[in-house]
Amino acid sequence: MRKFVVWFVVPTILFFPIIAFISYGLLFSPLTPESSVQLQIQPGTGLNKVVLDLQERGVIRSTLVMKLLARWNQQSDQIQAGTYRFSDPATPEEILARLVKGDVEKVSFTIPEGFTLRQIIDRISEKGFGDRDKLLQLAGDIDFIHSLKIEAKSLEGYLFPETYLFAPGISEKTILTMMVTQLQNNLTPELKKRAKKLGMTLQQWVTLASIIEKETGIVEEMPLISSVFHNRLKRKIPLQTDPTVIYGIKNFNGNLTRKDLKTPTPYNTYMIRGLPPGPIASPGSAALKAAVTPAQTKYLYFVATGDGGHRFSKTLKEHNIAVKEYLAQRRRNRKK
Repeated sequence: MRKFVVWFVVPTILFFPIIAFISYGLLFSPLTPESSVQLQIQPGTGLNKVVLDLQERGVIRSTLVMKLLARWNQQSDQIQAGTYRFSDPATPEEILARLVKGDVEKVSFTIPEGFTLRQIIDRISEKGFGDRDKLLQLAGDIDFIHSLKIEAKSLEGYLFPETYLFAPGISEKTILTMMVTQLQNNLTPELKKRAKKLGMTLQQWVTLASIIEKETGIVEEMPLISSVFHNRLKRKIPLQTDPTVIYGIKNFNGNLTRKDLKTPTPYNTYMIRGLPPGPIASPGSAALKAAVTPAQTKYLYFVATGDGGHRFSKTLKEHNIAVKEYLAQRRRNRKK
């Protein structure tokens, strides 16, 4: 009997440390893939397929350990679809946590201030995030637009220019919703109070901001540009701003003519009084702020100075002098 106990107990005592050592290695020892691994998990993919792919790609040591761990944590059916990248040392528990959280690989891209709706959608599509036609369709879908609390016929102007992080496989609806939400986040309570005090609807606010954005890229000038437009709106003087005219020309060739300025369109602010029917581009935060916080001036005119800035005038006489000086400077520059 004693001999039996010795033969049974001794191997058992030796066996448990070995099992513990192996278990520790499988559960708690981080594994580093030989090279960076990108794994695409399609919606509806089961746990068995995911862990098998992870093992074959060198991300985990054991499929059994991962499956047991997922079942122990009651997370077997909580794996999130998406594109994952594995390159750093990680334990099975850390990898499982990423899969459950949906810590997918994200790609950044930037939408500049002043981009039109079509330019934005073209850029999104070129980056591989969504179908261009579907994005355009959604951007004009009244029900979808109203669901975002936007009273407009198009999302022109409402897709906020920003650097975004998108995960591959993100839906077109989610992309547009994120961009509109980003705009709404930039409309602070203080700015909303200013807009209400000025009697401006959100559509009017974004429209004016979009015109300011297209008129100047100099942030410090934006309140001055805004003051000119507000002063003209109060006096019912046409805004006479070229960017709106250009927006209203189908297939604009880059050359704005006198005929264009005399061609009636809803966006020809040389012929209509007040704001055009909607935004002409996506304004950034500085233009949105300037639209409802104009500088206090008596300016009614401005003209380019040739160096990116503008010269502001209170009277038509002052403005005509500024225009002559600008044209003379441009002729001198051409001769150089």
